[in-house]
Amino acid sequence: MALVEFAMVLPFLMIMATSALELTNYAITVKRVGELGVMVSDNASRMGAQSAINNKPISEAEINDVFIGADLQASGLNLAANSRIILSSLQLNSDGGQTIKWQRCFGSVAYSSAYGAQGTGATGTGFAGMGPTGKQLKAAAGTAVMFVEIRYRYKRLMPLFWLPLSDITETSAFNVRDSRDLTTVYNTENVTASTCSA
Repeated sequence: MALVEFAMVLPFLMIMATSALELTNYAITVKRVGELGVMVSDNASRMGAQSAINNKPISEAEINDVFIGADLQASGLNLAANSRIILSSLQLNSDGGQTIKWQRCFGSVAYSSAYGAQGTGATGTGFAGMGPTGKQLKAAAGTAVMFVEIRYRYKRLMPLFWLPLSDITETSAFNVRDSRDLTTVYNTENVTASTCSA
């Protein structure tokens, strides 16, 4: 009788155990992706070649290094294949409005910025900034905000069991830490830029 009861209950126990394992892994992955977004925006806010007489210029090589660092930090997540990281520089335009001055991307997942592409808000004051409606972040004069969006395609541990686990989307933003040359992204090293069109 005990064996029969155990045999009847075992499938439900297995479903509960594997579902708990899947949910735990999903929660850990969400936390890792969120922390990764903070790290990318923080590192991007510190970019720039130190200069005693000029504002710090930034280069395509430094942006690539930020993405390489994120990929190394997130070992096991396979960011190149399973994610899209979008790094945007939110700045003031010449009219005093907000604009996405430049935008760079990493990862092969098809995902576009939820707040606009490079060049959005280049003129005028119609672009409210980046972030949820009514809570947009805005860049102040003479500085920039490094805004990061990450879309991660979650890979299930137990693909046989249905659970409503969607792809993970996280955002993070840091103001640049030093006086930065905001005019352009230089490429004196002649590296391949991580453009979002690739």
